[in-house]
Amino acid sequence: MINRELIRIKIVQLTYAYYQNGNHNMDNAEKELLFSLSKAYDLYNCLLSLIVAVSREAHLHYDVEVARARREGKDVPSGKFANNRFAMQLEENRQLCEYMETQKQSWTDNIEFVRNLLSQMEQSQIYKDYIDSPEDSYEDDREVWRKLYKALIMENENLDSLLEERSLYWNDDKEIVDTFVLKTIKRFDPKNKAKQELLPEFKDEEDKDFAVKLFRATILNADQYQRFMSETSRNWDFSRLAYMDVVIMQIAIAEMMNFPNIPVSVTINEYVDLAKLYSTPKSGSYINGMLDAIAHYLADTGKMMKVVNKR
Repeated sequence: MINRELIRIKIVQLTYAYYQNGNHNMDNAEKELLFSLSKAYDLYNCLLSLIVAVSREAHLHYDVEVARARREGKDVPSGKFANNRFAMQLEENRQLCEYMETQKQSWTDNIEFVRNLLSQMEQSQIYKDYIDSPEDSYEDDREVWRKLYKALIMENENLDSLLEERSLYWNDDKEIVDTFVLKTIKRFDPKNKAKQELLPEFKDEEDKDFAVKLFRATILNADQYQRFMSETSRNWDFSRLAYMDVVIMQIAIAEMMNFPNIPVSVTINEYVDLAKLYSTPKSGSYINGMLDAIAHYLADTGKMMKVVNKR
């Protein structure tokens, strides 16, 4: 689940913090990186379990409405959403159940939020169209949850505040983790029942190694990488560069020099995007020009054995 986009974000954050907090202990910093990445996986499971919590509340609400309808001699309401087959399969998922039990996580302490979220869903047009549709298939059950997640969970300020209270590590993770939740919903197959596989924490050991190697190279070779910046900054005022820009370029140089299979253009594009996200409005274009110049300098001087597109 943890991909290289998320790894790069975490390394930008933790490299900046490494220089700001004054405690330059590489081993501790590396442990903090891996812990921060593991918290992103916690968030993934937490958001999946939110679907389960809402579904359970929907079933309780349905039972109350059925009892009331029978008591008052009225038509019994639709149980389509309360008995949504995708949500029931997710609730029974062995991996999710084991993870939530091990981590002692639940939505019990935030039941009012869960109830309010269910109410918002029931009032949405997505929900009404689902209930009114004559279609009744697993695919429809799965699709309504995908739509509801995108509409009411991805952009939810109350949820963002609640998650921030639960873990400060989740501040910048949710946007990416949301995409993993949607991917998981789409992958669910009723044939797999409770054994449906969730996304693993790391796709493979290579991505975990990428995180550790990139972070260590960034810190341990800082002087050398900053010298490269200085030597190629004749057309820019290096002294006025925002500190975050220096950090971002330092990481980008570490990636260019230590990962021969990643094209230079990919590295530059990734860190230009991060500069736009974390630094000044002008940082993106500045860093794009600087990294292009540095890449050519490294290739021309034989310090980096990669092909760089001609300017």
